[in-house]
Amino acid sequence: MKEEIKKIVEKAIKKAGFELLESKAPIFSKIGARPSTKINFSALVSVDQPKEISHGDYSTNVALILSKKLGKPPMEVAQKIAGSIKGKMFEKVEVAPPGFINFHLSKDIFVENIKEILKSKNFGKNQNLKNQKVIVEYTDPNILKEFHIGHLMSNAIGESLSRIFEFNGGSIKRANYQGDIGLHVAKAIFGKVKNPSESWQNCYAFGSKAYEENENDKKEIEALNKKIYEKSDKNINALYEQGRKESLEKFEVLYKKLGTRFDYYFFESQIADIGKKIVNDNLGKVFEKGANGAIIFKGEKVGLHTRVFINSEGLPTYEAKDLGLVEFKYSKYKYDKSVIVTANEQNEYFKVMLSALKQIKPALSEKTKHIGHGMMRLPEGKMSSRTGKVVTAEFLIGEVEKMVAEKIKERNLSDAEKKEIIEKVAIGAVKYSILKQSIGSDIIYDFEKSISFEGDSGPYLQYSFARANSVLEKAKAEKVKPSLKNPALVSQLEKMMMHFAEIIEKAGKEFEPHFIILYLTELAREFNNYYANNKIVDKADECSPYKVALAQAFSIIMKNGLWLLGISAPNKM
Repeated sequence: MKEEIKKIVEKAIKKAGFELLESKAPIFSKIGARPSTKINFSALVSVDQPKEISHGDYSTNVALILSKKLGKPPMEVAQKIAGSIKGKMFEKVEVAPPGFINFHLSKDIFVENIKEILKSKNFGKNQNLKNQKVIVEYTDPNILKEFHIGHLMSNAIGESLSRIFEFNGGSIKRANYQGDIGLHVAKAIFGKVKNPSESWQNCYAFGSKAYEENENDKKEIEALNKKIYEKSDKNINALYEQGRKESLEKFEVLYKKLGTRFDYYFFESQIADIGKKIVNDNLGKVFEKGANGAIIFKGEKVGLHTRVFINSEGLPTYEAKDLGLVEFKYSKYKYDKSVIVTANEQNEYFKVMLSALKQIKPALSEKTKHIGHGMMRLPEGKMSSRTGKVVTAEFLIGEVEKMVAEKIKERNLSDAEKKEIIEKVAIGAVKYSILKQSIGSDIIYDFEKSISFEGDSGPYLQYSFARANSVLEKAKAEKVKPSLKNPALVSQLEKMMMHFAEIIEKAGKEFEPHFIILYLTELAREFNNYYANNKIVDKADECSPYKVALAQAFSIIMKNGLWLLGISAPNKM
């Protein structure tokens, strides 16, 4: 709709006689010649949704911009443009100071939009990314360590972005890059050798502490790290394989619960040699020898900082492995865009890695986008896996599930229904809390607010969908079929449903799921307000079939919107 109105405004500008603009270049003013040039309208005209309902359904400030170029009062320009706009699309077109043109759509447009929603279960889908291959890498846990709430954030954001890109017509592959070699593994193996009965996570915390506090233990862990990389010790290999298998199986349970299925699993053990070769091949060109024989990238040359890509032991670091990963990914899927989602603690790291990549593989560097998300904290403070005081995803979800179970215990539901609802609502609560603000923002998780059925929460959106579903079930039972005949007066609900497709486009272009959350939360409030003030299912009301159609349209948008956020839409709450 925005694009349609934009084209109408462009035509109106031409019709109003503002197509040509006199040049004011000094060279011509001296000889009295002022040649006319065409204005690039498509760059000037923007159409947006006004913040105030009274200002119409859409608005443009193009008259304010044109007035400066034309040297005319903005209200005069706006009046001429508005006067050139005719047609049945608008109930009225009005001009408001200091020069805005506000568009009030006709009732028929809203009814037609409801018709389009009811026609397609994929309403809101577009083809902006048609023929575009996108690979999204997210979650990225390390084996033998806890799946903590940082991984949970990456998972929620990466999964939502993947779905948004899909809804924008892209061909999407989901990738998970898991650390299965490196110093963290050596620390955990060290801890397991010393404490065979302890869990792997406790062993990691033990080994990490030993590495920092005892020089002899540090040397032993570094020797273990080399053995694991080279696979040179049979007993260590067996212990490593056991731990790796247990970790990956545990992660899969969580992925299933979170509703994520990956197309590719990449592992550091696969990538390490590729990354090492890339660095060695570019030694003297991109990389140089540093202290103790390490190979480094001098980031200061490009305004960044120096990082080690191969350490003094001759082992590739994370940096080298990430270079290898870029190449390995592309060999598996010839993507047009690679999106990597990690904590924003790694923002500076990625700047250096991508800068090195730009000198080695400039085309792949251009295709790669890193998105750094904020940190999640509980009210107690920041988590730390190094000290063993990690806040796990399992713990957070479990605590939320307990609170949801308490909240719905009196409801007339079977045990199986309660179990399903508890899990779906808990996951929805957590994901909403992660996605409700801009990706880079930090979050302090509010347990009580996250499970509220009253608003600004995942459960509120799920409850609103369940309410609409209940209305549709009632209509079905009373044989009131949805129909667009005899439409009632246009409400704010219809008006809000006009904007869903635009929000999907915006979220896709700006890599921001929170636009969808803000929209759905407002839409849910509008539906609940409509529900409170209208008897939707009423055989005696000739407008009831239309009201049922509205409820059905709302349920389609809400279900699609929740899916884009990776949140389930339960039929009952």
